[in-house]
Amino acid sequence: MTDSPRLARAWRAQVITLLPQAFPGVLGESLTGRALKDGLWQLDTVDLRRFGEGKHRNVDDTPAGGGAGMVLRADVMGQALDHALQNAPKGAPLIYLSPRGRRFDQAMARQLSQAPGVTLICGRFEGLDERVIEHYGIQEVSLGDFVLTGGEIAAQALIDATVRLIPRVLGNQESTEEESFSDGLLEHPQYTRPATWKGLPIPEILLSGHHGNITDWRRTQAERLTKERRPDLWRAYCAAHGRDPDEDQEL
Repeated sequence: MTDSPRLARAWRAQVITLLPQAFPGVLGESLTGRALKDGLWQLDTVDLRRFGEGKHRNVDDTPAGGGAGMVLRADVMGQALDHALQNAPKGAPLIYLSPRGRRFDQAMARQLSQAPGVTLICGRFEGLDERVIEHYGIQEVSLGDFVLTGGEIAAQALIDATVRLIPRVLGNQESTEEESFSDGLLEHPQYTRPATWKGLPIPEILLSGHHGNITDWRRTQAERLTKERRPDLWRAYCAAHGRDPDEDQEL
């Protein structure tokens, strides 16, 4: 894909994958898809199979020392990376989607959105030859404590979480400042019409028109939910604000 002047400075994602046909996938829909068409960000795939060895373009081999499964070859991935890095924006991080990596979170998404782009490696099989990770100084990133068949879904999730933070991608950028994790808390409950549904009313305070009280209520609800559902986030939030996470509070 050739850069146009309109896309020259757009946030750019490159994805090294055995399944280039999986992209853009859901990224081509809704707000991210519209932003892609409008040139607010750019997506390129690098087909790993192109760099495979022999008649069948093999990209993997048996693990050194024995064991189940197959491992992506260092020489094959090295060629794909050299190709991708020639086209990567200067300063764009290089990330391998891996279950053993650092946990991806909103802070990392925001950091990536402020970079010129990112180059992502989608793993397959038993993983990637360790020498590639060491040689290129690749950062390993995980979506959580579970294993997928490959890194494509994880790559799309990472890109989606990042692209939506790029200015002008969302219609109302203020919404990113009030959602879950933006301030270390889970988001407060949301309601809309009808005012009563199946006998359940919208909390009266939200219909009061008193913005100060509404803000206080939302903060209290966000703290309550975080304390109940994510004690790890609650402890970190309390530490950052000089509060005792075990102190009884009216939440």
